[in-house]
Amino acid sequence: MRVIGGIYGGRRLQAPRGLEVRPTSDRLRETLFDILAPRIEGVRFLDICAGSGAAGIEALSRGAASCTFIELSRRACSAIEENLAALDIEDNGLILKRDAVKALKGLAEQEQQFDIAFFDPPYASALYTDVMETVAMSELLAPDGVLVVEHRAKTPPAPEYGELRIYRHIKQGESGLAFYARI
Repeated sequence: MRVIGGIYGGRRLQAPRGLEVRPTSDRLRETLFDILAPRIEGVRFLDICAGSGAAGIEALSRGAASCTFIELSRRACSAIEENLAALDIEDNGLILKRDAVKALKGLAEQEQQFDIAFFDPPYASALYTDVMETVAMSELLAPDGVLVVEHRAKTPPAPEYGELRIYRHIKQGESGLAFYARI
């Protein structure tokens, strides 16, 4: 696994071993950031169920100001720490080793806001609804923010959660990306 583009393009990233993490493919990550390119510079990025941190690190490589990584797995958090250290960007990343919903509620209580959030839970996870409802019912997304959800192509998430609605949907192989905004 590697950083696709930006100032760290081509650099290799560590991924935790085992089946607990399913990294977003390089191809799908490239598609995601090609779409986000016009709005990535200077944003506050949120990587939910971050795994190796590849999506958040890609955002930092392409100009995001900061990234908050939410990940429950100790091994995955260690991989994120190693990846940030290897690129010397520890100051731009905050790692929250917590359950996704609890972490999001904590960030909302702190009145944190993000311009772009990326949510990539295990495909068989029951987290989709809880996380989506937590984001929809909070002010975590900036007014013009976007939430991107990776999912199994055969089972897309609901078209809306509260005021969040899908405005764009991409399918690529067995995966898909659903782009949500407040409408």
